[in-house]
Amino acid sequence: MLSVKELQQLQWMWKKFLILILKILPLRLNHTVYKGEVKLSAGKRSKTFLRITGDTYNLFAFPSECNFSGMKFNLDLVNVIKEELCSMPPGTSPSHRGRWMVLIDAAKGSTTSPPDLSKYKADFVVVSFYKLFGYPTGIGALIVRNEPGRMLKKTYFSGGTVAASIADIDFYKRRDGIEEYLEDGTISFISIASLHHGFKILNTLTMTAISRHAMSLANYVRDALLNLRHANGNHVSILYGPNDPKRMSDGMGPMVSFNLKRPDGLWFGYREVEKLASLSNIQLRTGCFCNPGACAKHLGLSHSDILSNIEEGHVCWDDRDIVHGKPTGAVRVSFGYMSVFEDARKFLKFVETSFVSLPSLPTNLDLLGAGPFNLVTQGVERPCLPARYFLTCINIYPIKSCSGFSVESWPLSSTGLLHDREWLLKSLSGEILTQKKVPEMSSITTLIDLKLGILLVESPRCKEKLEIELVSNQSSTEREVMDIYRQRYEVQFYRNEIDIWFSNAVGRPCTLVRSSASQNNTCLNKMCRDVEIRLNFVNEAQFLLISEESVADLNNRLRLKLQNGSHEKLIEVTPSRFRPNLVFSGGKPHAEDGWTNLKIGNTNFTSMGGCNRCQMINMTSEAGNVQKSNEPLSTLASYRRLKGKIYFGILLKLYDIIEHDVRLSVGQEIFPDKD
Repeated sequence: MLSVKELQQLQWMWKKFLILILKILPLRLNHTVYKGEVKLSAGKRSKTFLRITGDTYNLFAFPSECNFSGMKFNLDLVNVIKEELCSMPPGTSPSHRGRWMVLIDAAKGSTTSPPDLSKYKADFVVVSFYKLFGYPTGIGALIVRNEPGRMLKKTYFSGGTVAASIADIDFYKRRDGIEEYLEDGTISFISIASLHHGFKILNTLTMTAISRHAMSLANYVRDALLNLRHANGNHVSILYGPNDPKRMSDGMGPMVSFNLKRPDGLWFGYREVEKLASLSNIQLRTGCFCNPGACAKHLGLSHSDILSNIEEGHVCWDDRDIVHGKPTGAVRVSFGYMSVFEDARKFLKFVETSFVSLPSLPTNLDLLGAGPFNLVTQGVERPCLPARYFLTCINIYPIKSCSGFSVESWPLSSTGLLHDREWLLKSLSGEILTQKKVPEMSSITTLIDLKLGILLVESPRCKEKLEIELVSNQSSTEREVMDIYRQRYEVQFYRNEIDIWFSNAVGRPCTLVRSSASQNNTCLNKMCRDVEIRLNFVNEAQFLLISEESVADLNNRLRLKLQNGSHEKLIEVTPSRFRPNLVFSGGKPHAEDGWTNLKIGNTNFTSMGGCNRCQMINMTSEAGNVQKSNEPLSTLASYRRLKGKIYFGILLKLYDIIEHDVRLSVGQEIFPDKD
């Protein structure tokens, strides 16, 4: 009998079954050894089994395929348990002696090798339609034989599962059908209707052909990863699962679980691999795959390791992929009937270009162990004479994620450059709008006239320019305190006409919000520099500093990549692509990495480390249309990567207390301090 369940209900039942068998059966599935006495061999049954009588029902649950390593379990184990009811080890409670039922978790195994229930007479089988078809998600099935199905009892009932009930006494009558009294609430009719088309595809292709196709791709990737080596001869990847070649070909599912190693033997974190793969439009599963037991076993994590990781703050789904020098999870690539050879080749090409060290290429990053941010491009020679650095550009971005403007000279405030990121756009639901979510914001241009005291805003979607007074009590209709980016701000809202203008400019309802930080948060003593910094609506720091030499080095690498056969079109990156506040020239590429403090004019700054770049730098606006590509972030990842993050430029904060009329000007010399 087939009963379609909501995935949540199936997971609940599976966990309940699994907990039950772990409590009552001291069996290690991976070794098929019954605590020192009786062997359970799926291929050759032991003659020491004894028939046991009794009224107790016991449940044995196991997966047909491990979702961590891909290892398949021999389904003959079903008949071993059901037909040869074994004797318990000495000291086992008599209540455990009775009739055994078997549950197969076939969610992963059914994708290529569904169990033959006429041959393996399991009582329960769990199936995931998501894994079979890729769609619909969140729906699966529990296949139940009629006799054991009648034994399933529920201690509660909810919508649709009862035939009758009495409200003021403990009485209810459940529905007669197994699927009726197990289904709580309304089932997903639309999703269920789509299953017909999924099964039609599987029947057309046949499971034999699907299995052969998917396994050939997995074996191809597995063999290629095993053969990958760095220039020094060290292996690039560590694969998880059986090492025996026969088991790998016959007893494995169409997936490869692995971790990658650096030339020096240290690990690449799985989150690092996942983030870089996304730049190449490759989606990978990373972590422990909701299988903590197999994860600990294959990664060699002891109980003390796991407890230590928790004490260090590591939890599921976080970015802490390496703790105490050991990986906390793995990378998994899976194949199905829709996968093609080009998918496998693209993945291998990604691994080769991103993680394999070759003699002709520099290593990614060199960690020197000094200073707050210690990324230095390998191969850069230190100049014989002290380099000189000069400020070449100053940029202000009044409205967060909108275009900014350049100036020759500009005043400083306690929040950084005066009026920088002092405004932002917020949706009616409270979401902060950025170019990542609303690319149209890149076409909104801004300009501040300090003499007139006006912020000028233009958009190709609006016929008229918008003028906002910098100092005005009439335009403000409301002030309140808001939590934005985990910080509390006193903010100012504007009249409805201004909100309508911006709503038309971005194509969705929104409101303009102004921070009062630069006006109200004034440092009163020198303790301010040690306690906190004043911020407008910036992500991390008051300033972003970019080097012209670093940008030129990046452009050289982009051209070289094109000459070496890249299919990306040639792009020329300018400093504005990175939305810096300050641009300087002089010295070698990425010389700023080693700076701890610096002085521009008479103002002192402190480095807060490198700026972690995201896919926003891959977006450009041409004639009002936003273009996306893999560059320059993909190239930066090949030589500016550390622990899963890609750095370019450094973040700065003010060290000095800002008095009145303190300015930065283009042409001023920069004097850095280095550790």
